[in-house]
Amino acid sequence: MSTLLVCDDNTPLAEQYAYDLRRLAGHEVLIAGSGEVAMEIVGREPVECIILDLEMPGMDGFAVLRALRERAIDTPVIVYTGTGSYDRCVQAIKWGAYAFIDKQEAVERVVREVENAIERRRILDEVAVLRRYADGESALLGGSPAMRALKDAIARAAPIPSPVLIWGESGSGKELVARDVHRLSAGAREPFVAVNCAALPEQLVESELFGHERGAFTGANVTRKGAFESAGRGTLFLDEIGELLPAAQAKLLRVLEERAVVRLGSSRSVATPARVVAATNRDLEEAVREGRFRRDLLFRLNVHSLRVPPLRDRLSDIPELAEHLLTITCERFGVRRKRLSPNALALLSAYDWHLNNVRELRNAVERMIIASDDEVIGPEHVPAEVRDEAALHAPPSATGGGRTFLELKAEGERQIILAALERNEWHITQTAHELGLADHASLLKIMRRHHIARS
Repeated sequence: MSTLLVCDDNTPLAEQYAYDLRRLAGHEVLIAGSGEVAMEIVGREPVECIILDLEMPGMDGFAVLRALRERAIDTPVIVYTGTGSYDRCVQAIKWGAYAFIDKQEAVERVVREVENAIERRRILDEVAVLRRYADGESALLGGSPAMRALKDAIARAAPIPSPVLIWGESGSGKELVARDVHRLSAGAREPFVAVNCAALPEQLVESELFGHERGAFTGANVTRKGAFESAGRGTLFLDEIGELLPAAQAKLLRVLEERAVVRLGSSRSVATPARVVAATNRDLEEAVREGRFRRDLLFRLNVHSLRVPPLRDRLSDIPELAEHLLTITCERFGVRRKRLSPNALALLSAYDWHLNNVRELRNAVERMIIASDDEVIGPEHVPAEVRDEAALHAPPSATGGGRTFLELKAEGERQIILAALERNEWHITQTAHELGLADHASLLKIMRRHHIARS
């Protein structure tokens, strides 16, 4: 069910359209009697499609299209006209309208056009999200044992529509894990809605999650869908779930159990088939013991548990991560492609990234690009705090961090091989000779075992 807006100064016709769209497709439909009112509604309501009359006094359809473009509002618009002037409709398409229809068209065609417009907008949004996902911090890059275990766990949990709880330090890539769960799930073509629980104002938490009816509280001038309804049959990602207030925790538990929400100010329940994926960087077990988090809610959320390894537990992934971040950052800054020297890469691989994990690495790469005027980024361009700590201390992961001997051995061996390959510019025979291996085939066998390949 989508929210539509019909804008026409002919009130009876607009009301008829609204009635038919509700009857045939179950949409929520708002009505605006002028272009000014339409822009006011679009500014405050999550409208998913606009049916717009071109011929209106005052602010006509073309003025509305111009205003939408100036405000960078990409809601799809279907224009209609009773004049039979297709030239004006074509002009409206040039101004950004998705399609045009005649007022004499059967309403069934209008319904089809609306559904096509909404689907096209959804696809464009999905493509944009995937591009950002592909070009972002890319915390899920890497073939270290820790990352292979995480990817395997994601693949196992994603097809099962139960709640997932993601544990991980700040900057480790919890949202990227949540997006992978969504991408591999049965609802991959449905919306992915992300909510940062820590950023929700206290007085608006329940409204943001569950929605509200008009007049439910001061300032609630219109009915609004919450995050659960917006997610539809897709995925609702609740980041920093440990920051959710106690009252909201109780309501969230009820929604998870009943799979339905009740908007603020309403007594009617609305089905919510969305899958919930939550994430936290806190110890929720400790929060339960301290009375700050409900045990029953933790039990309900923690059906599938995914733990994102900190970067210090997968230092052998740093060469691939750093190269990827270097490439996309150079493109974003509009500078020529640079590369990391083996010594600079060795310093990055010796630091533990305890402050902010992959996000901290991204910031360091940006600073190195700015600091270097040459094509090759050397150790002198590595941020001082990274350089000094890496030079003075062995990687903290060498102390174990709760991992088994075999896990530590595999990670250490992978780091040694990658560092040697970088020093020898990925010349296999030369690297094998440096490492004292019998021949290049021995090195290739080790590389295959550790899933090492040049990016």
